[in-house]
Amino acid sequence: MAGAAHGCRAPHVPSDAVTSRTRTTGSAEVVSLTTDYGLADGFVAACHGAIARLAPTVRVIDVTHLVPPGDIRRGATVLAQTVPHLPFGVHVAVVDPGVGTARRGIALATPEGLLVGPDNGLLLDAAAALGGVTEAVELTNPRWQADRVSATFHGRDVFAPVAARLASGGALADAGRAVDASTLVRLPDPVVEVRPDGFTAEVLTVDHFGNVQLAAAAELLLALPGRVRIRRVGEEDRERTAVHGRTFGDAPPGALVAHADSAGRVALSVNGGRAAEVLAVTAGTLLRIDGLAGC
Repeated sequence: MAGAAHGCRAPHVPSDAVTSRTRTTGSAEVVSLTTDYGLADGFVAACHGAIARLAPTVRVIDVTHLVPPGDIRRGATVLAQTVPHLPFGVHVAVVDPGVGTARRGIALATPEGLLVGPDNGLLLDAAAALGGVTEAVELTNPRWQADRVSATFHGRDVFAPVAARLASGGALADAGRAVDASTLVRLPDPVVEVRPDGFTAEVLTVDHFGNVQLAAAAELLLALPGRVRIRRVGEEDRERTAVHGRTFGDAPPGALVAHADSAGRVALSVNGGRAAEVLAVTAGTLLRIDGLAGC
């Protein structure tokens, strides 16, 4: 496969998208936490403690606490690409630059789990990944929250206690008043534009290894040949070429490879290096991907 990918024959691109799963209703098995709190302070431990005081037998899974501060898009992406792989549970996410303002705290029901966090667009991609919102409430019941709610730490005082009560079998309707799901705040759709010879897509995220994930679905690679051209929109006179491969090792060491990633998106990687640095891109950068003629 590696030898074929180095040439002009396009490889088979497997579908690595999350498959659907059958879920059962009932008490939650876990509470998961996704935040931008970092690890240097006691914020994460305080959230664990708030859950443990109300639901001491519930398992807590830390997804990440290293979302860049205030980066709602990154938090939403990590959450949506992780929760389908977790047990049925209550998924708390806190990337909340609007904490203490008029923004709502919400809890959402889906066929495969519950989501709790701020109404700022953070939760809705994850809700879609879990089958879509079937019920939504604003967290207006003070009896489900801490006795004293800090204006700057709703993760500890609002979201964690609500999650613990839900995980213990509490009814979503008891958390607060129902809201119309169409009124929930949504993030703008990332840019994806398809052309006969390729596509333009926004950089959705850059992971710990420097791999660049695009908003484009991996299926868009299927029509492209064994080598592709990568250009930043607005800088079409500067280009890079990449192997259209299946995995990192399908490119020579230090070379770029365009491939389907584990979330079913188009990704750009460097075999043994960091694609984000090679391409000089960050989240939000627009990249144009085209097949190379003759390949």
